[in-house]
Amino acid sequence: MLGIFIGIAAVVSLISMGQGLEAAVTGQFGTLSVDKLTIQNKQTGFAPPGSAVVEKLNEHDLNVVKSVSGIELVVPRWIRVTSIEYNKVSTFVYVADLPADKEGIKLVYDSFQPEVSQGKLLGVGDTGKVILGSNFADPNTFDKEIRAGDKILINGKGFDVAGILKPTSTITINGAILIPHNDMKTLLNIGDEYDLIIVKVKDKNKIQEVSDDISNKLRKDRHEKVGEESFSVQTPLQALSSVTTVLNIINLIVIGIATISLFVGGVGIANTMYTSVVERTKEIGIMKAIGAKNKDVLMIFLIESGLLGLVGGVAGALIGLGGALVISIVANQFLGEGLFRISVNFALLFGAVSFSFLVGVLSGIFPAIQASKLRVVDALRG
Repeated sequence: MLGIFIGIAAVVSLISMGQGLEAAVTGQFGTLSVDKLTIQNKQTGFAPPGSAVVEKLNEHDLNVVKSVSGIELVVPRWIRVTSIEYNKVSTFVYVADLPADKEGIKLVYDSFQPEVSQGKLLGVGDTGKVILGSNFADPNTFDKEIRAGDKILINGKGFDVAGILKPTSTITINGAILIPHNDMKTLLNIGDEYDLIIVKVKDKNKIQEVSDDISNKLRKDRHEKVGEESFSVQTPLQALSSVTTVLNIINLIVIGIATISLFVGGVGIANTMYTSVVERTKEIGIMKAIGAKNKDVLMIFLIESGLLGLVGGVAGALIGLGGALVISIVANQFLGEGLFRISVNFALLFGAVSFSFLVGVLSGIFPAIQASKLRVVDALRG
């Protein structure tokens, strides 16, 4: 029963956490609109889009993109790492620009639906002000709480904090700073280059067609072959599909590991039942002597092994779910409130308990058959 207990606890906790991980990762794409796509040069590492490329996009690339039909709006973006200082404590964070025009600001805000916990959002014409992600509200970051209206230093220059965002499902936004486009250009002395280009299409049903047209034009302009592009044009659905594929592989590996635990538990039950047959040989003989048939003895041992699996399964399912919930609480302390969620999946619990009962029954079949076939004389003698 202990083996089944461990196996089922592993199954429930690992699968629940796998589902929580999937929800957390796919939540990063949940606010993306299906009418927008992202263009960037190939990255050299894992980082926010466009921030880890060797060669940046430029004004010429921007004009090539604008020449494609079916586009409603094109917004170039900057995402850089720079220093920030407050209360004489310095650190490095991601800084992203906020477009200078109304349409560009609306596109950026629509992408992650920001809400402020303090202050207000930036609008057209705002300068010398910034918006901080929710992570900066933690007083431990700078040994002092930052509030709307405070002044911080970014790359040595002072900026007023216009607002602090509420936690969002997008981790990168929670730890980033939004700064007006012109302020960021002057602050970091940025020239004719962009980290990524956001495109909003006129007809969301033709987004793949527009994506293909952009790829073809950029490929032709750069004299590159199919499959050898130095850039990428990605729609939200493509990004989500790639992540889902990886998560499915992770879940399969998790289920495989948990299955091994269940197999070990099954072997443990089989061993227990074989031992039980040996220890209760005389009892079996007495039962047969007073009229018990082979099928009666078979059923007694099958029910017993099934109950071992069932009890172990129930206990394991409850402990596994509890463990997953505890881990989710700890994870949310680091990743952000409500990001890593574990929900009670009754289908998973019922399936796990049923499977543990089945494993118990299957593990007890051979010991039960051995017990039922014992001859009365041999059993009484034993």
